[in-house]
Amino acid sequence: MWDVAEELSAMLVFAEHRYYGESLPFGASSFKDSRRLNFLTSEQALADFAELIKHLKRTIPGAENQPVIAIGGSYGGMLAAWFRMKYPHMVVGALAASAPIWQFEDLVPCSVFMKIVTTDFRKSGPNCSESIRKSWDAINRLSNTGGGLQWLTEALHLCNPLTSQDIRKLKDWISETWVNLAMVDYPYASNFLQPLPAWPIQ
Repeated sequence: MWDVAEELSAMLVFAEHRYYGESLPFGASSFKDSRRLNFLTSEQALADFAELIKHLKRTIPGAENQPVIAIGGSYGGMLAAWFRMKYPHMVVGALAASAPIWQFEDLVPCSVFMKIVTTDFRKSGPNCSESIRKSWDAINRLSNTGGGLQWLTEALHLCNPLTSQDIRKLKDWISETWVNLAMVDYPYASNFLQPLPAWPIQ
């Protein structure tokens, strides 16, 4: 999008989602009362984006009659697609990359996402996905002894010694790493999550 924007002399605007960063509707008290979280919805975020577009067109010289394209990836891609559907008069198009717009419990089984992640690792090389699958049992076995916990702590260069109560969190953290690598397994280097080479799974 950076290359295309430069080629088209277009402006890129990154809208901050409400309740993230500094966009807190109730300031420091935004998370203190669950009733205030009623305003944390994708519908509210879309309405915010509509207001932002109106504001930009009103306040930036020359922007009033310029076309707008919504762009996003993953959840942001879902928002881009839904924005085009809900506000077709405000955007001429939407580019929704890796946007699981149908990923709802009654439409697509939750397990489908992890099957896709597993397939990415299976395609990356022989035994890759199987090695990851076996690692979960290895972590379970090692976590049953003090020596195993110490070995895991040292082998993974952890900041604090592992306890048996930490194993679920450790496995969640490792799993999230695998998922993130699958999501950014691009054919080019990228650095928006962390500096990564092209095809980081390999």
